[in-house]
Amino acid sequence: MADHDVTFDCMGCKVRLLVGDGADGEPSAPEAALRAQAWLHEFDLALSRFKPDSELVALNGDPRSEVPASGLLRAAVAAGSWAAQRSGGLVDSTSVIDALEAVGYARSRAGLDAPSLSDALALAPPRHSASPNPESHWREVTVDDEAGVVRRPPGVRFDTGGTGKGLAADALAVRLSRRSRFAIDCAGDLRVGGKDCASQPYDIQAIHPLTGDLMRTIRVSSGAVATSGIDSRLWSTPDGGFAHHVIDPSTGEPAWTGLISVTALAPTALEAETITKMALLSGPEAAREILAEHGGLMVLDDGEVETVGRVPGPPQMRVRIPALSASYSPA
Repeated sequence: MADHDVTFDCMGCKVRLLVGDGADGEPSAPEAALRAQAWLHEFDLALSRFKPDSELVALNGDPRSEVPASGLLRAAVAAGSWAAQRSGGLVDSTSVIDALEAVGYARSRAGLDAPSLSDALALAPPRHSASPNPESHWREVTVDDEAGVVRRPPGVRFDTGGTGKGLAADALAVRLSRRSRFAIDCAGDLRVGGKDCASQPYDIQAIHPLTGDLMRTIRVSSGAVATSGIDSRLWSTPDGGFAHHVIDPSTGEPAWTGLISVTALAPTALEAETITKMALLSGPEAAREILAEHGGLMVLDDGEVETVGRVPGPPQMRVRIPALSASYSPA
């Protein structure tokens, strides 16, 4: 029987679930997908920075250094802390909200048309690698599950956007682990698995951000694939320039590193999300080292696609690259 396939809006993006058959006595695939969808909406209600009554917004506005928090919020903060530790502070959920709001991302941009990526690349500043913010407070954040609290310096705010999607996909993977197979796609953070997935793997299509062409099919039977890029949240600024949501922690400005997008494989969606952000922020040279352990793809500013490490599936496709509307010179 084919997987039950459902797509819906959640967390400011499109979410797609593929759910296979369950064991005897378990819910049907449509019922399991419906329950997963309901759980994701609860996740979003609790952790969105764009919903004034979310628990995350309440935490961010709380003047206390020790704040009671639900298990879900504690898990989200812990996931962000893990990503910061894994990336040496480059993927830092405590240092980006002020910067995002300052460059025009104070409200959800879901459903808004994006300007031309080629135009943005042509007018972008010289490329350079991003760096951690030495004054960031991520090392001072602790989660105490026994006491049920989050501790952080007053005024420190969290953005659970990217790591939250990875966390959500991983949590659903546990819930669906007894199905024949499953795939969870939270806007580019994708987790697959199931009892029969080794013999029935998923073919995941990686799409070129400039052309929309298929650039690679990645065959995955277990684990995660995540894609991050500057094309997914891109907008025009009042001064005639462009901005996007991938922030250089050291400057508080959008990072233009010479990479358009990165796709990373990893055992979990949280790790894949963290790796892809690390690579995207680090620029091409460092990205090759970051992606080497589990494998991945990166798309450079000129549209060239580079495969790093082992990426299972058919050989890389030929991709037609359009000419940019103006010249630029990566630093």
